[in-house]
Amino acid sequence: MPGVVLQALPRQDQEMARLGFTVTKKIGNAVTRNRTRRRLKEAARLVLAGSPVLGVDLVLIGREATRKRRFVDLQEDVRRALAKAGVA
Repeated sequence: MPGVVLQALPRQDQEMARLGFTVTKKIGNAVTRNRTRRRLKEAARLVLAGSPVLGVDLVLIGREATRKRRFVDLQEDVRRALAKAGVA
């Protein structure tokens, strides 16, 4: 997806998904990276509130496009990435 990269690892239980967020230094300084991470967290929170995911660990990786993308489009990127990974 243009705004996010998603990695998923299945677990042996059916607990709620555990989430991790990462944004590399290539994206910018600390302020830019933290803003990008906060946007990812909020997009994931809103998407997963509507359709919880069980038994998987997820890592969302922020990219350059994450901070420039409209928030509605970023949420759709998270939805599509979850569907493509087969966890939603």
